[in-house]
Amino acid sequence: MSDLLPEMMGRFPTLTERPSSDHPAVNVPAEDLVAVLHYLRDEKGFDHLADLTGIDNGLEASPRFTVVYHVFSTRDHGWVRIAADCPDNAAPAVPSAVSLWPGANWHERECFDMFGIRFEGHPDLRRILMWDGYPHHPLRKDFPLAGIETPLSDAEVAAETGTTAIAAPMAGGPFVAGAGKLNLGEAEPHAKDESWSERHPQPGQPELRQVKE
Repeated sequence: MSDLLPEMMGRFPTLTERPSSDHPAVNVPAEDLVAVLHYLRDEKGFDHLADLTGIDNGLEASPRFTVVYHVFSTRDHGWVRIAADCPDNAAPAVPSAVSLWPGANWHERECFDMFGIRFEGHPDLRRILMWDGYPHHPLRKDFPLAGIETPLSDAEVAAETGTTAIAAPMAGGPFVAGAGKLNLGEAEPHAKDESWSERHPQPGQPELRQVKE
């Protein structure tokens, strides 16, 4: 694995090494993404796409969105991280990897759902966690942690309950994680201000509406 990155960058001159504290990692231009993933699968034995996700680098960043892939070789027991920036901030998109790893189907749907990143060539790109027609992408930086009040997707249920998909109270957030903690319990994110909850709203915030019985 130590010679993988030099070999990859010799094969694909557009690659750049990506800072990493664990696995070999490279930045790949979106137009070369499929070729690089194909090379890793067929020539270097990375036969398993473990996951892919998106990064929202921030509203002022350009490129704003990045897609990250983690591929694993069951032959050599090694990992590689691939990061591809979306060229268009307003309509982020990269090519689909479903033709290489069928398991990318659900990963790409989740990334599309949460970040609004499209995967060109995906056979059935639709939401997988939120309902069709939901107007937001919950993992974008401009989406509030508490959520956004939104009409329910089922008009009959909305009419019967008289409620909406309401924002969560965050149980006293914002949430913070303990830096430099070796004990996982201490490192787990916790509410910085736990003085308010569903029953005791944060001062200055409206009480949550209750579902009609």
